[in-house]
Amino acid sequence: MRRITLVVLGIAVSLCLAGSAFAAGATKDECVAKSKEAAAMVNEKGIGAAVTEINKKDGKFVWKDTYVFLMDFNGKMVAHPMSPALIGKNVLDMKGKGTPGKFLFKEMVELAKGKGEGWVDYMWTNPGDPKPRKKVTYIYRVPGKDLFVGAGIYE
Repeated sequence: MRRITLVVLGIAVSLCLAGSAFAAGATKDECVAKSKEAAAMVNEKGIGAAVTEINKKDGKFVWKDTYVFLMDFNGKMVAHPMSPALIGKNVLDMKGKGTPGKFLFKEMVELAKGKGEGWVDYMWTNPGDPKPRKKVTYIYRVPGKDLFVGAGIYE
């Protein structure tokens, strides 16, 4: 009986640990939902309240291993919880890491202006890993504004 209890307990612990590992990374669906939630906040509570919330490292727009950022159509980073040094800067000339010639922020702006939403893929360095990896970021135009939000995941 004791042996069965230990085996069952071992299996339960293994399943819990496996579940935690799979739940660690954000999903594409979460990126879409959080981006749309942030865009709605801009229109419902105003740009100031949205910027304050998006910039919080421990706020609702930072989860698992990703976050939402906010930019304008001129290429200015309006809010970014993980890289506050980018806030207020024009990032249109920034290229992906390991993606020669790809101006990822220009592509994001063009997507937001055109279709209004979609995915942009590029190579980027994940904090703690010096080798660039493929990242896909969902872009969503704030309805009625020359602004967009984005959130991405590493693939």
